Amino acid sequence: MANVNKYIGDRGMSFFRQIKSIINKPEPASEAVAPAPQPPAERRQRRRQIHKGRRILIVDDSATIVASLGSVLKSAGCKVSGAPTAEAGIEQLRGDRPDLVFLDIILPGMNGFAALRLIRRDPLVQGIPVIMISGNEQATEQFYAKRIGADDFMKKPFSRYEVFARIDALVAAGKLPQLANGTAATAPRPAPKSANLSNEMITQMTPLEARRHLADMGLQYFSQEQFSAAIKRGDKLAVDLFIIGGGVEITA
Repeated sequence: MANVNKYIGDRGMSFFRQIKSIINKPEPASEAVAPAPQPPAERRQRRRQIHKGRRILIVDDSATIVASLGSVLKSAGCKVSGAPTAEAGIEQLRGDRPDLVFLDIILPGMNGFAALRLIRRDPLVQGIPVIMISGNEQATEQFYAKRIGADDFMKKPFSRYEVFARIDALVAAGKLPQLANGTAATAPRPAPKSANLSNEMITQMTPLEARRHLADMGLQYFSQEQFSAAIKRGDKLAVDLFIIGGGVEITA
């Protein structure tokens, strides 16, 4: 009996020690969320060397997006301006001719897709790179944006790394000039051939030549809708070419 009691006592003490060890076992330290790593000084310096002085227009009706994206770009020495509507953005684009445009798709009034079409048909600004931005996750939106002439697509929200990755890709593709000390290291972007037409050249032009120039501008000489749009936006060159081309009803 004594042996039995001793066995039970030993088992009881062993079980007690196991419970005590579990209770007293220190809890694993919670994993602290590490803050997002900041780019090293070398990377920030490199960005300023590459992008300092680059002129960028942001067309977005969200003041928050314009401010946040503008802050990212200004950190690399870019000169940033903003426009709240497509109409204001196109007007500013034609006046300032920036190096790059970030264009939102959902805008009050004219949307980003319609604005992009006008940009790609305007001989004065059609060569300026455009990055479309949107909060929509649909891949079809990205496909459509690129199909009608966007150079890239960036989804909101975006990181600092992604912003500069998009710009660097345009530089690598030759769509944006290399910059050195805030000035273009390459020759300035040549204006489209249609932009160099004088009044005398236009008056002596044949209908076939006028139609070819309209095609270079992304316009169809027989489109009454495009002819009316050129009149509304005050595009005298396009209007003259439409009239000479003879494919539209002038008195409509």
